[in-house]
Amino acid sequence: MIHKNTSKKSENNENSQVFTDNLHKLMYATDASVYSVKPHGVSYPKSIADIREVIQYAANNKLSIIPRAAGTSLAGQCVGDGIVVDVSKHLNKIISIDEKAKTVTVEPGVVRDELNYILKPYGLFFAPNTSTSNRCTIGGMVGNNSSGTTSIKYGVTRDKILEMEIVLSDGTLMKCAPLTKGQLLHKMSLATKEGSVYKQLIEKLSDTHIQNEVLAQYPKEAIHRRNTGYALDLLLRMQPFKKEGEVFNLCKLLAGSEGTLGFTTKITLQLDDLPPTSSVMVAAHFKSISDCCKAVAPLMKHDLYACEMMDKVILDCTLHNKTQAANRSFIEGDPKAILMLELSSNSLDELEVLKNKLLETIQTGTNAYAYPVLKGEDILKAFELRKAGLGLLGNIVGDKKAVACIEDTAVAVEDLASYIDEFSMLMKKYGQDAVYYAHAGAGELHLRPILNLKKSSDVRLFRQITKDVAELVKKYKGSLSGEHGDGRVRAEFLEFMIGKQNYLLLKEVKELFDPMYLFNPGKIIEAVQMDTSLRTQVGQPAEHIQTTLDFSDSLGILRAAEKCNGSGDCRKSSQFNGTMCPSFHATRNEKDTTRARANVLREILTHSEKENKFDSEELKSVFDLCLSCKACGSECPSNVDASMLKAEFLHQYHKAHKRSFRDKLFAHNYTYTKLAAKLPGMSNFVFKSKTLSGTLKKFAGIAPMRKLPLVSSYDLDKLNKQLQETSISYNKVILFIDEFSRYNDVLIAKDAIEVLYRLGYYVELYYGESGRAHISKGFLEEAKQLAKINVKYLKNKVTHKIPLLGIEPSAILCFRDEYIRLMDYPEEAKNLAKNTYLIEEFLASEIHKGSIKPVMFTDTEKTIKIHAHCYQKALSNQKATFDMLNIPMNYKVTLLNTGCCGMAGSFGYEKEHYDVSMKIGSQRLFPAVHKSAPDAIISANGTSCRHQIHDGTGRKALHPITIFKEALL
Repeated sequence: MIHKNTSKKSENNENSQVFTDNLHKLMYATDASVYSVKPHGVSYPKSIADIREVIQYAANNKLSIIPRAAGTSLAGQCVGDGIVVDVSKHLNKIISIDEKAKTVTVEPGVVRDELNYILKPYGLFFAPNTSTSNRCTIGGMVGNNSSGTTSIKYGVTRDKILEMEIVLSDGTLMKCAPLTKGQLLHKMSLATKEGSVYKQLIEKLSDTHIQNEVLAQYPKEAIHRRNTGYALDLLLRMQPFKKEGEVFNLCKLLAGSEGTLGFTTKITLQLDDLPPTSSVMVAAHFKSISDCCKAVAPLMKHDLYACEMMDKVILDCTLHNKTQAANRSFIEGDPKAILMLELSSNSLDELEVLKNKLLETIQTGTNAYAYPVLKGEDILKAFELRKAGLGLLGNIVGDKKAVACIEDTAVAVEDLASYIDEFSMLMKKYGQDAVYYAHAGAGELHLRPILNLKKSSDVRLFRQITKDVAELVKKYKGSLSGEHGDGRVRAEFLEFMIGKQNYLLLKEVKELFDPMYLFNPGKIIEAVQMDTSLRTQVGQPAEHIQTTLDFSDSLGILRAAEKCNGSGDCRKSSQFNGTMCPSFHATRNEKDTTRARANVLREILTHSEKENKFDSEELKSVFDLCLSCKACGSECPSNVDASMLKAEFLHQYHKAHKRSFRDKLFAHNYTYTKLAAKLPGMSNFVFKSKTLSGTLKKFAGIAPMRKLPLVSSYDLDKLNKQLQETSISYNKVILFIDEFSRYNDVLIAKDAIEVLYRLGYYVELYYGESGRAHISKGFLEEAKQLAKINVKYLKNKVTHKIPLLGIEPSAILCFRDEYIRLMDYPEEAKNLAKNTYLIEEFLASEIHKGSIKPVMFTDTEKTIKIHAHCYQKALSNQKATFDMLNIPMNYKVTLLNTGCCGMAGSFGYEKEHYDVSMKIGSQRLFPAVHKSAPDAIISANGTSCRHQIHDGTGRKALHPITIFKEALL
């Protein structure tokens, strides 16, 4: 039975089918496109029965069905006013693997890279490799007929589909597979909906006039990347229409149909053997775009695995980026364009022969002026450079954005040079700087015009540029959509691209499968206008939202949220590198992604009529499980920092709502800890007592399973004075004794002081409260006052020669991050930040200078496993800790790929967040610790991390400075 949910409580009801609360509507109103339409509701089916039920519900209520998984569609395929059916949550199982036949059968919500992780031990993989492969699903790839950089070698998704099962609009479960002539005739004879589809489709396509019209108007056969309407031209190249063709398989039609014909429930894929173990890349440099494009055709005669193009604009975006400096080492001179040509083989001898033949063609058949050869990690660096340049290009501050509309055109390789020449002239006509990012070997060009869709003049340009490019693509008999689909942005031009007769034929095909237009209306057939239902509104007034944190680098908090382009990088699972988003890793709910937080914030701030726009239960819900880990600030390609957005939201929200006792307790933790430290024996007795601490935790809303941090009253000033009198010190440093190091982790502070003196540094102690706890709970005015106190005292003391060092990452890194947004005079904070370091950063830099040498340390053999704090990963560099602990010659040091620990300050202590906290820890951190040898030392520089490791594994983790101290001779 369908349950229609409207209350907040119903959001987590797993038995519910359709969620119609405002939060779900806001989260699913958009995808990675420029469009936004509030759906009627959202469904998370667990079975075919659930899908049928939702389809029936939609039909009865004259609603539509919008299939969705990761929601990374660039053309608006997942946007509509019906019921969004998200298969990624539950329909994500690998049903079977046939190693002998090299096939796999999956549900549509299986993530591409997760599938390949499972397939790797079998020596197999699913080849199409989209840029979103660590979160996009097989169902979405089928819907869009996705490609990727290696399509010139392995083909596109359509080429890999063997069988599919779909649910039709009347609930019929239809199985599509390769059919011999006899099997096809049997299907056509069935007195069922399935039989009717086969019979009428074959009859229509048997008309020679229709056949001739399709083959005459569709894109050239040589263009293997194409999503132009329904792939009727491919069906006509099969039996029974072409005697020597492949056997008939309706899957070829369903691929690229964007969920408009039926709802996919099962997919069987043909797999490939794992790629060769060895690769080489030749980066051919050209002095002109024209020379580069003319070289593609002759170079494609080689057995290339990739033939990718990037131009000077992309390269220049990385020119002054410190992170990309090492990745640019292969660039010679100032090329206008580079072709990245990759060869692969299991034989090094064969690879050498292939490389030499390729170089010969480059030297004799092209105008390349340089052609460096890259191997190993240098190949990955080159691809990373290309990817980073595009990310930097698209990360534009303000209302102008790189808009996806013409970024997907494909022509035959032999037409590429001429096409790009005309394309460049067209872009100049509109004052657009053409950026050449191309899957050159596939004839596909990616370009996004820079437009402000809040201006009516730019919305008109949005349409006109797309229309003009469509005319140019048709001239070359190309495809307006190569791999991203028609969607809302290009479907409007389908009739123009393939002719009226063919378009009417597409309508007939649609009605064969879906006579009620139930599935994904407005895509492919009877498309909505491409310049309607945009995320941003024409004439949208300039933002006047007062905030305490300074968002001027994004031109305000609304534009900070608008930076999210919906690409869904925050949806990658915990098994992949990176930390973002730990709560999504645990729940797999869209609500718990940076994208959802940005989308909901954007919608609320844009449309709320409340005086306090932040007074929103929807915002409270999406930010509830944000751990403020800051991973999004560095891992999100648009640098959307959800932790900053959350802090500002909490601050503004609590202007309208009373703060809880627990929030006050955690925010002012330092004050209470200071009081407890006056009687440490009694306080620790209470904290250790099961009964007394249990009562305290129950009263404060703390998870009963958590151990409360103990306190200490150790006199650090006395220690420091003694060391000053007995040590020979040369260089001065200021050590920040933060709120955690002062009374909880005081022995770590003691170790830090002793290490610095033993290495010859004079230490001045500065006791201060960073304000980290206040910021995390949204007490921004109090945090601002603390920032002012700290900056005022330190701004004239800390210099290039006298740095400020910190022990606890979350505390010291406030100086680099939040203080700049909190200060009325941010330049003061910026100047201080330049000379503020984690103690590991400082010691690592001294090691690199030669001031600290291996001979000063033990030669004992030890194994160190490092878990780095999230803030260090996002705002610093965990390699500093590695370099510091690696100086003893017999220390074997490893950086663990552990993501977020899940504690995140107070988050893991809160009783309602405990389960999520521990689930996050159990995904990567706890297993890594358990796998470590019993005698291995676990290093963790975050106080929260050390507590989480102890609670989750029973093992004690040490701060790096403690390990470092014990290694000193």
